[in-house]
Amino acid sequence: MDAADERNGLEITAILEENIARLVAQLTECRKENELLKSEVSSLQNILRSFKLPGTEGPSVEVAAGSGDGFSYAEKIQVKQKLALVLQKIERELRGDQTRF
Repeated sequence: MDAADERNGLEITAILEENIARLVAQLTECRKENELLKSEVSSLQNILRSFKLPGTEGPSVEVAAGSGDGFSYAEKIQVKQKLALVLQKIERELRGDQTRF
């Protein structure tokens, strides 16, 4: 191996090391972001689980009167279902990201 080949080899090694360092930094950032997203999903799940629909604890005066907030029982059910679907989709995407690493 002559000096030129050795120099090329060292340059290639340096480039590879830089690329690896950049990828490791990017992976670390992705993991941090992933943890933040998991935390947010968990928080949203807790909120959704604690969300009580009218009629689940027995009829109340507010429910009978339309609860006064402008949303019907059917609309509240739709909102809860949509939130559940969004959370499921987020969880699937997060699980898919985990399998890539």
